[in-house]
Amino acid sequence: MTSNAGSPLDTFPKLVRDNAERLPRHVAIREKDLGIWQSYTWRDYLERSRRIALGLASLGFARGDKTAIIGDNRPELYWATLATQALGGVPVPLYQDSIEKELTYIVEHAEARWAVAEDQEQVDKLLRVREQCPRLEFIVYADARGLRAYSEPGLLSLAELEERGEKLALGQPTYFEDELGRGGREDTAVICYTSGTTGAPKGAMLSYRNLIEMARIATEREGLGPADEALAYLPMAWVGDHMLSYAQAIVAGFTINCPESADTVLHDLKEIGPTYFFAPPRIWENLLTNVMIRIEDAAWPKRRLTRFFLALAQEGERRRLAGQPLPLLTRLLAPLGYLLVFVVPALMPFSAWLSSSLSSSITA
Repeated sequence: MTSNAGSPLDTFPKLVRDNAERLPRHVAIREKDLGIWQSYTWRDYLERSRRIALGLASLGFARGDKTAIIGDNRPELYWATLATQALGGVPVPLYQDSIEKELTYIVEHAEARWAVAEDQEQVDKLLRVREQCPRLEFIVYADARGLRAYSEPGLLSLAELEERGEKLALGQPTYFEDELGRGGREDTAVICYTSGTTGAPKGAMLSYRNLIEMARIATEREGLGPADEALAYLPMAWVGDHMLSYAQAIVAGFTINCPESADTVLHDLKEIGPTYFFAPPRIWENLLTNVMIRIEDAAWPKRRLTRFFLALAQEGERRRLAGQPLPLLTRLLAPLGYLLVFVVPALMPFSAWLSSSLSSSITA
């Protein structure tokens, strides 16, 4: 696959540039702020990343530099990830609930020179980390609330960084494109660290080839495209979110949605109604547990009906996966079961058990 300019689409910055050309007005990412959804197109995605990248370049960003990314799922943090990659750097996403000691280890181990943080909470932690990690020179923050009186060296807002980028673009209009074109498929795209539950966190260096091929295979297998919607609610530092909310979203061109906060995930989920929902085992296990509890609490006719059609559906799915034909009775009863077990109950209780399941999983 190649871009209009003839260069291979072998890095995420090149793919985003291609999306901006093919899908300029298609929404790439949404964020809920103060109860209102703010939408950004693929053209916006590229433009904001370009300004951030040029701002970093104006401060001396060099190829191979590492950028620590920390905060909740926010468009600015995804843009900072792409901006780092466009300049030949490597983003290192960090868990937003990590304590100072945990952050210090990863920032020092990754040799991060830059950091992009969501807000004051993360900036305060990074300033203390910087005292122990002399390589960390610059800290950029997206949300300026509570930070206006801070005067530490190397600390600046994302707005200031983008202003610097605009000034650099006036004198070097092709700088961004030149740097973007130097990237290749075998370059390291990201370093994702393990959670450290079984020892010191370990950094996995993932190449563009690795991530793009995995995203492309998954996208083709699931039949995903620009019309799909996904919810970006899992930690950005987790490789699962990086694959879904970053790699697959860019490869397929679909829209990701960033909830306002962990407390509003359930409400935001209902508003978005994602067509593609990704979750770790714990959430699926809680969903199943809540379903089974509700089945057991139902009246016996409903229990019998649900169990019968669930068994029918499971057997039909086993046959489908094995490439075997479905019996005539299964084909005839399946539409009736779908109507009685899934459609009619979904008019009221479905959203209730889904919300309670997700709530218990996310807060666990």
